[in-house]
Amino acid sequence: MITPEYCQTMARYNAWQNNGLREMISQMDRAELDKDRGAFFGSIMATLNHLLWGDTLWMSRFDGGAGPDVPAEDHKEMTPTPAAWAAERFRIDARISLWAQSLHAVDLVGDLTWYSGLSKHEMSKPIGLCVMQLFNHQTHHRGQVHAMLTAAGQKPNDTDLPFMPED
Repeated sequence: MITPEYCQTMARYNAWQNNGLREMISQMDRAELDKDRGAFFGSIMATLNHLLWGDTLWMSRFDGGAGPDVPAEDHKEMTPTPAAWAAERFRIDARISLWAQSLHAVDLVGDLTWYSGLSKHEMSKPIGLCVMQLFNHQTHHRGQVHAMLTAAGQKPNDTDLPFMPED
């Protein structure tokens, strides 16, 4: 279904996109980041926190490491400030990249089983599908953030994979 190379490419893409977001939001007024812009999670910061929370949760399932340190109902407030978000985002992006670099084809075969707090039962799905969910979820919500940043008068970086830097 997917390969370690796909995961490595998407991990690089994720880090590239988040590097641009970290730089941009560090320059923005906090009120602009917290303003409800009518998106699914409301604000830029709430959406960024949701994405960070989800990435941390999925990575805990993939690498057995720590999950989010806040409960699901508090995911939109996972980090209290843009600086705290940037630091946590940097850490989880490194974790995703290290995990992707360590993958072998066999690691992406079989099922992943976990307890879903949202559905309140155990779930089991092909691990390849779950990994695709990690990367698809990132792209989906970063697209929302991109639209909110544009509406706030910012000019986010390019998002096209062919323009991703090689290093």
